Amino acid sequence: MTSRRCITSTALATCLAGSLSGALAAEPAPGPTTVRVSLPTAALQVQINQVALERSGPKRAVVVSAGAARSGRYRVLCNGRVAATGELKALPAFTAWGAGRQHFEVDFSRWQQPGRCQVEARVGGRVARSAPVRVADDALFSTTAPELLNYFRRSRHTGDGDRRIRIFETERFVDVHGGWKDAGGDSGKYLSHLGYANFFNPQQTSLVAWVLAYTADTAAPRYERAGLLRQVQDEAFWGADYLHRILDAVGYFYTTVFDKWGDDKAERMVVGYEGEAGTYTSLYRSAYRAGGGLAIAALARASRLAAQTGRQGEFSGDTYRADAIKAFDHLQRVNAQYTANGVENIIDDYSALIAAVELFHATQQARFLDAARDRAGRLMARQTPEGSFISDAGSRPYYHAVEAGLPALSLAHYLDIETDDARRSRLREVIRAALKREVDITQRVPNPFGYARQSFQLAPQGRAEGPVLEGFFIPHQNETGYWWQGESARLASLSTAMVAAGRRLGAPLPPDWAAYAQAQLDWTLGANPYGICMLYGFGRRNPPAVPSSAGDMWVGGISNGITGAVGSATGEGMAFGPGPDAEQWRWVEQWLPHSAWMLLAAVEIAPSAVQANPRDR
Repeated sequence: MTSRRCITSTALATCLAGSLSGALAAEPAPGPTTVRVSLPTAALQVQINQVALERSGPKRAVVVSAGAARSGRYRVLCNGRVAATGELKALPAFTAWGAGRQHFEVDFSRWQQPGRCQVEARVGGRVARSAPVRVADDALFSTTAPELLNYFRRSRHTGDGDRRIRIFETERFVDVHGGWKDAGGDSGKYLSHLGYANFFNPQQTSLVAWVLAYTADTAAPRYERAGLLRQVQDEAFWGADYLHRILDAVGYFYTTVFDKWGDDKAERMVVGYEGEAGTYTSLYRSAYRAGGGLAIAALARASRLAAQTGRQGEFSGDTYRADAIKAFDHLQRVNAQYTANGVENIIDDYSALIAAVELFHATQQARFLDAARDRAGRLMARQTPEGSFISDAGSRPYYHAVEAGLPALSLAHYLDIETDDARRSRLREVIRAALKREVDITQRVPNPFGYARQSFQLAPQGRAEGPVLEGFFIPHQNETGYWWQGESARLASLSTAMVAAGRRLGAPLPPDWAAYAQAQLDWTLGANPYGICMLYGFGRRNPPAVPSSAGDMWVGGISNGITGAVGSATGEGMAFGPGPDAEQWRWVEQWLPHSAWMLLAAVEIAPSAVQANPRDR
């Protein structure tokens, strides 16, 4: 999420407690309370996706039992009747998140009737039942898309103040109104932040704009069936209009509109910043990795959307396309100059690759295919023999708390436009190795919830060094110096990549790949040790609202999520919201990329989303 740190004393005096049941719950009412989030204390729990499972997809529950019992039974109850019964499958001993618990698995994927299902477990005389989950065709999209889109609408920045703000270290004023507020507690607007750390740039506003334009185009029939087509188009054009406004005449995008997280003493301006103090810098020109690449992709796709629908925002489809070309041509010449260290890395590669692919779709100009081939070649050259990627020109492993699926996903989108058979064959090998590696590292240790693991290095002096380690969560001792948070976006990005890239390989998705993809979404939607559905307004239990540091909580917004334990340099252990203080944003605050990645995952994950000719995308 955003690096929000400035909290006023007035705000600190107020907290909200929110624990919602059911879908589409009303907005919470304020009231003072102390917010503490602990693991469930029941001796027997059944954790499951609390929102939606695909009728013909993987369906799994995790049973957590206190004590050493190694056996038990289960019943799957669907539509008021018993759908399946059997012996619980005991999983290998797992103590990384606490000792004294036995984990079991219930796999009811063979049940393929629509309805509402629950899993009941019996262990040692104790009985527990899961939250209910909807099972249907296109379940995740049809259940969540209306509120995900509403979340973006609620997050729009509509204030007039941004119609004339200053550019840092100049007396030039620009109109940068529109866009979306970055997070529940942050009215800043970011194509990306953390640029000073070089390897942590997340795609933020530009990702949202691209996901909306891309899905409005490629999934139009599904939006239309849901009565959402005009809404998603409107939101896509809202994003494209903002990107047009933040494109400087020179050809670069303004990275950040920032006021130190609402500090009354800070001037709101176009500016770069770094660190937990929000120190202003001149790093406000977006490199590919600082949101520039995805901004180009979003504008190019919005131009295509306008051409195919006859609709537009404030500006025309021709303007969006001209903007995308102008920005791409500019960054092709000077991109490295806009980075903090003057050297391109893997994030530049996959961001520029998506930009080139979308420009080829929008223009059919061969030069954009050539550019895509160049960037794909650089990205593929970063792959290790085991399928992982290297971030830099040395040996730093690629790990990312927000968009870990983007390397494989960008290559998958490039596959859609590549016509050369030899290149396509090599590309499939790289994608297959990358996806296989994600599954392998996740299955390498006992892992009852199937949480996606990652390799990383620690950065004790602000630079990644030392042995390559492996773990569940992002390391807290990283190049940013302070930034770590829950990984809802990362998980959905990996799920999206596994499905979207895996299907493009031309064979049915292997069962363990499909299970991996589903497990990442399940975690965010309630199948986690806390039994919390991070998608607000859905499921049995939601994160507590804490406006003192996390701001507004909207239905359809997704909280950052669970992290490694506080105080753990490597991110070992587990934590969620320990205390009602200025650190709560790490777990509770809602953030644009989480909902954007969830929407893209919802579009991609349903079996019906497979297209006969992916080049039509």
